[in-house]
Parts: sequence; C-alpha cells; structure tokens
Amino acid sequence: MIPKTYLEFEKSLELSQVPTEWSDGLKAIWYDAKGDWEASHNIAQDMHNSLGSWLHAYLHRKEGDRFNAGYWYRLASKEYPTITLDQELKVIVDYIIKS
Repeated sequence: MIPKTYLEFEKSLELSQVPTEWSDGLKAIWYDAKGDWEASHNIAQDMHNSLGSWLHAYLHRKEGDRFNAGYWYRLASKEYPTITLDQELKVIVDYIIKS
C-alpha cells in the first residue's frame, strides 16, 4: 500500500522490504530512512528528473559533501536548505506522497 501521510510512511519503516509497487522516489527515500544510504543513492542516481536530483542532493548533504550536494540542489532548482536533515526528509516524503 502506498502511504498517504508521513505517519503511514513512518509505519512502513517497520517492513523488512520496500513495497515493489512504490515509485522509485518513494523507494529511495524509504531506503535512506531505513539507514541504507547506498541503496537510496543507487536509485536516486538513476532518476533523471528534478526529484532524482533533489534526492541526490539530500543524500550528499547527509553524507557531508556540501559541494556535491550544492550541485544537485541547483539541478533540482532548489535552494540549499537551512532546515535539518530530518525536516528535509519529511518535506521530501510529503512532496512524493502528494505528487
């Protein structure tokens, strides 16, 4: 089932595997939220759209690579965030759910 709220997304983190019917963007952010940065990055780098660039930016920001993150935020037409990573995760999840 595709989550309709952030709380439903959080509940999905109890699952051992990401649901196969989810979009790549939702899968990527789920893997990150589960602590699997590498799996998340692998999906994001194959997404050739603004969401993929945003996810890529977020992931490189999380890893501490501000320069690389800045490049991807620019590709996504996003300002470098001043919010926390946890807050940005929620913003991304909410965006994907509403898209």
